Amino acid sequence: MISLIKNYTHVMFNPVGLLLIWMMLNSSCKRNEVTENPPPPPPPPAFTDVLFYLTQGDKNVLFNKQNVSLLFSGSGNAGTTIEVDTTQRFQTIDGFGYTLTGGSASLLNALPAATLDPLLKELFLWDSTHIGVSYLRISIGASDLSATTFTYDDMPAGETDPALTHFSIEKEKQDLLPILKKIVALNPAIKILGSPWSAPVWMKTNGSFKGGSLKPEFYSAYANYFVKYIQAMKAEGITIDAITPQNEPLHGGNNPSMVMQAAEQATFIKDHLGPAFAKAGITTKIIAYDHNADRPDYPLAILNDAQAKPFVDGSAFHLYGGNITALTEVHNAHPDKHVYFTEQWVGGPGNFPADLQWHVENLIIGATRNWSRNVLEWNLAADPDYKPHTPGGCTSCLGALTIGSTVTRNVSYYIIAHASKFVRPGSVRIASNHAGDIVTVAFKNPEGKKVLIALNKGTATTPFNIKFNGKMVSTSLNGGAVGTYVWN
Repeated sequence: MISLIKNYTHVMFNPVGLLLIWMMLNSSCKRNEVTENPPPPPPPPAFTDVLFYLTQGDKNVLFNKQNVSLLFSGSGNAGTTIEVDTTQRFQTIDGFGYTLTGGSASLLNALPAATLDPLLKELFLWDSTHIGVSYLRISIGASDLSATTFTYDDMPAGETDPALTHFSIEKEKQDLLPILKKIVALNPAIKILGSPWSAPVWMKTNGSFKGGSLKPEFYSAYANYFVKYIQAMKAEGITIDAITPQNEPLHGGNNPSMVMQAAEQATFIKDHLGPAFAKAGITTKIIAYDHNADRPDYPLAILNDAQAKPFVDGSAFHLYGGNITALTEVHNAHPDKHVYFTEQWVGGPGNFPADLQWHVENLIIGATRNWSRNVLEWNLAADPDYKPHTPGGCTSCLGALTIGSTVTRNVSYYIIAHASKFVRPGSVRIASNHAGDIVTVAFKNPEGKKVLIALNKGTATTPFNIKFNGKMVSTSLNGGAVGTYVWN
């Protein structure tokens, strides 16, 4: 007993012993804390009939799957009702996506593989965890969001090359083609649309990248320029699904740009481009116009030309002017021809809630309700200073991604994600109504699932019902929020 007391006293009054006792007690307390106060487990997945992805204008929720129970029943809430009807079918959908500008490609290609590969999977792979972008637009030669101006047949001043002996897409092997090949490996079925901002300057009336028009004596050479482009891309493993003869043919102030009036485009298509494609066995679609909705007379002039129309698949639109309903005007005049929506920018630094609402209402919902087979936002990526761009090109185009020291996802990313992930190529638009502040569009996808995209245009939280096959499910959206609802 005396021995035990001596040992205990030795420990108590020995600094080392005191430290050991403190460490033992502290360790015991921490073990008790872990045992008695573990972190709460995540809630179990809700039993639901309807998958629900949400984005809010305040950015508190960004395209997140909601763990809520949405069950169809015989009754709904006191709100308005959105009815989805699969018996009314409209156009087939080709896809949703962006323009992969030359600048976007260079920024992506400069990323380390450890960053680039998962980012491309996130964007272009279609599975339960990725958004599955299904349509891309690329520029034929430089756009204004390339670092420099160029075409695929640039010649010294005063020289021409009507036989196109100097044609080459070698410049694209630096950035665009490496990125495109990675994308196609992830999504072999992705549709790619090519649009030129300018013909080679030796073909133009002003000999400049900016403005001017195509000289009539070079119409055939320019048609063969498209043939060579499609063949060269095919040799690299890239299939060009469609082309437009000219980006924004009524806007000659960009760098690069080229003016092509409707009568000129009709002549080019019927007498040169269409026959050149037929002779070469090229099945790439020719899509007319590719400019604002304020001039539906332009594509109508081409479609009304009996010789040009057979070569044309449809018309493409932007919405920097006019109303989205112009697409229906063109569709109604020529219902056998398709309608596409190929470009809309977000001006930096952007206004997330306002941009989200405007683009979803006018493009994701508006363009598709007006017969468009696709919706494309403008540039996929820019750096924090909105570069690269040409001198005189767009100086404030906010990409879907900002690529700097980190990668930031901007509003266009979420706008497209709400459609691309669920409205897969081959989906068909079906009927749905608007109700109060809730505006919608609905689809039936190739798996047979129904997809409803809804926007609350108002400022207050709005309850509403989704009605399908005589049953209803109750839900709500906060002011400015976008929801995608998916069910079997």
